[in-house]
Amino acid sequence: MKTTNQFITTVLTMLLLLSPSVLLAQEEAPKGPEFIAVTTMHWNMDMEDFDMKEWKAIEKEFLDKVTMKNEFIMGASTYLHLFTADNTELISVQTFASWEDMGKFGDRNGELIKEAWPDEAARETFMKKRMAYYANEHSDEIYATMPGVKFMTEKPTKDMVTYVRKNHFSFPEDGTQKEFMALKKEGFDAIISKNEYIKAYYPHVHAWGSDKTEYVEAFFLDSMADMDKMYDRNTELMKEAYPDEDARKAKRKAWSNYFTGVHGDYLFTWVHDLSK
Repeated sequence: MKTTNQFITTVLTMLLLLSPSVLLAQEEAPKGPEFIAVTTMHWNMDMEDFDMKEWKAIEKEFLDKVTMKNEFIMGASTYLHLFTADNTELISVQTFASWEDMGKFGDRNGELIKEAWPDEAARETFMKKRMAYYANEHSDEIYATMPGVKFMTEKPTKDMVTYVRKNHFSFPEDGTQKEFMALKKEGFDAIISKNEYIKAYYPHVHAWGSDKTEYVEAFFLDSMADMDKMYDRNTELMKEAYPDEDARKAKRKAWSNYFTGVHGDYLFTWVHDLSK
């Protein structure tokens, strides 16, 4: 039996303290980003001439002239409120190959902004117009990526539904790093990777931010109608992987042992033409 402190040392050191490159190597996953920066912003609700088409055009121009050219930004995407607690929120996500790249992208953005709008007055006008769509407050979180990713098979040509589930680690005394990772891989291989309604899946854990217990999963679906289909298919695949009911219950119990049982569910619209 491990003590709580021993479990925290093994699991948090591996999962939560900036070691995703080790996790990726364990499963020989394709090289992907190691860190995810998530910025939650809010619409400026006092903006009288708010125009969604203009907002998207402005952000597309910034994406093409700055983000797409910034070699330190591996990927970028924008998510709009669909079903969340706050209809004013929108999420900006950027991914990075390393912690060092995350420290460099801001300076590179500054250089690219000056290159795109060399005239200072024109630059200030564009940025003022862009920022007018947003309220002043925002929050930032940094997550570390994990193995067991289901990548898109092809680049989407339309917006998608993104279902985000936030669980919280419980740090059980009888838990082990080996068991947790084995259960995670087993579930991914048997269910998530085989579920045709899940077009992409990205798990990640807290690296820097407000809650070190977070375990976040993002599921990409073609539509909201596919949510029910995803759950039904998960149930079918679970039964196929573990035909014996007692075996299924044992697997669920072993996995749930690592979490508090409290979770949050969020639905966003992934904007396909505002992504890198």
